[in-house]
Amino acid sequence: MMAERRLLVLFGSQTGTAQDTAERIGREAKRRHLRCRVEALDSCDMANLIHEPLVVFVCATTGQGDPPDNMKMFWRFLFRKNLPAGSLCQLDYAVLGLGDSSYPKFNFVAKKLHKRLLQLGGNPLLPVALGDDQHDLGPDAVVDPWLVALWDKILALYPLPPGLEIISLDVRLPPKYTLHYLPEDSPHPDSDLLQPTVPRAAPCELHPFAARMVSNQRVTAQSHFQDVRLIEFDIAGSGITFSAGDVVMIQPQNCPEDVQQFCQLLHLEPHRRFVLEPTEPGTPLPPLLPQPCTIQYLVTHYLDISCVPRRSFFELLASFSTNELEREKLQEFSSAQGQEELFSYCNRPRRTTLEAMWDFPHTTCAIPADYLLDLIPRIRPRAFSIASSMLAHPERMQILVAVVRYKTRLSKPRRGLCSSWLASLNPEQGDVRVPLWVKKGGMKFPADPATPVIMIGPGTGVAPFRAAIQERVAQGQRGGESLRPAPHPGEREAGVGAAEQWECSCLPGWECQGDASGGGRGPAVGVAAGGWPVPLGSTGAFNSPGTIPALPV
Repeated sequence: MMAERRLLVLFGSQTGTAQDTAERIGREAKRRHLRCRVEALDSCDMANLIHEPLVVFVCATTGQGDPPDNMKMFWRFLFRKNLPAGSLCQLDYAVLGLGDSSYPKFNFVAKKLHKRLLQLGGNPLLPVALGDDQHDLGPDAVVDPWLVALWDKILALYPLPPGLEIISLDVRLPPKYTLHYLPEDSPHPDSDLLQPTVPRAAPCELHPFAARMVSNQRVTAQSHFQDVRLIEFDIAGSGITFSAGDVVMIQPQNCPEDVQQFCQLLHLEPHRRFVLEPTEPGTPLPPLLPQPCTIQYLVTHYLDISCVPRRSFFELLASFSTNELEREKLQEFSSAQGQEELFSYCNRPRRTTLEAMWDFPHTTCAIPADYLLDLIPRIRPRAFSIASSMLAHPERMQILVAVVRYKTRLSKPRRGLCSSWLASLNPEQGDVRVPLWVKKGGMKFPADPATPVIMIGPGTGVAPFRAAIQERVAQGQRGGESLRPAPHPGEREAGVGAAEQWECSCLPGWECQGDASGGGRGPAVGVAAGGWPVPLGSTGAFNSPGTIPALPV
């Protein structure tokens, strides 16, 4: 009796690259008639891993050798000391790592995972593969040949059933979901999809809290090149708690102009309502999409039309093309040989998915709506250091946002999706809601407030230090005579007014300094006797017009 031909692909992904690669492996598995599931590592039932015959792990490394957020629970489970040495003896596996060799702990997670699976008795099909962003061709320089070898190994263990052949790349695979339009006269739900709800538990990515924006204040001078915002949210009733060093995750959305252009380009009716149905039984629906949903909601809140498209985007787009010239170019971009040209077209100028679709109009207008969720990834949340303390501002949260805007060789300036969206919101013109939740940060401040602290955070990097200072002041740790005032070289010459300063009213005679331009310059922040943070001077830090020395604490 032939062994069951099934494959589990598990990924740990922070920015989406590892997930994109895992989904590519899933598509290639289906072309070889393997039953295949692709899941985030933390979504997998870890107790059932011992029953899986064949698993491919695709994982990125973040920070200083840390696992991505969606594999941290798996990571803790796998390294439990009480796991038996031979518990994975029936598992055939392969590990593909994606990293950046400019970091000291290059692909640390993949290497450590491979070693741990060996310790638990797993049988590696291949040596661990280490994809590198620094390679001229990117990670695919390693991934492409490794996958060829992987399929040779898998097909040797699980040969194709009699009479079946590998499905050609010319044949388009079915979409993950089928989109069914509802009749236009069908009843509409009464509630607004974006109205805040009282969370059943602490807000998280699947259940964010729709926080009301209280204020959105520019803290850099209008003449300064960098637009930096101090934004405040009302989090009353959310159940959110945080301390200095924690991070708020914000779920952004596309701007209305881009949504309108996208719908026009694909001939979509924004207000049409639909429901999704999985093509294969057992496939979960996208958790962040309501059912039913409108096209406008899908494009505004879910599809990341402003991201730089990946190779898989062009591969699928080519399958829709009826225009010979466009199809040839799309096929080149999706080939191993065309990756250098794809990098020059997309990555170097930071061309967006929407802009790429404009460049292939004949193909774009032929995209079936069923394939939108296969073609375009979801919008990922953005992380911001919290710049306030709950002790100082109960039921409020503040963040510092440097609005991302820069030029490439493209005529239109590049804009950060989340920072531009936040900057565009005006709470004075109505009720403005922002979906958010909090994560523990990697920065920990001493529990003893008398412990001296040296804080170095140029630009908006001062945000967690602002929170820490507020926290110490609120705890009543006033340093009095131990504080020393900070010099402001060039401040008056730069014409910086009181409206743009960080007036530290809670610290008489003392001001917190920092370059809010986000340009990487500015003074460090140190401590005086008694554990009080004070700025360390920085030569020339405030000699250019518009540089901001202070912000209200």
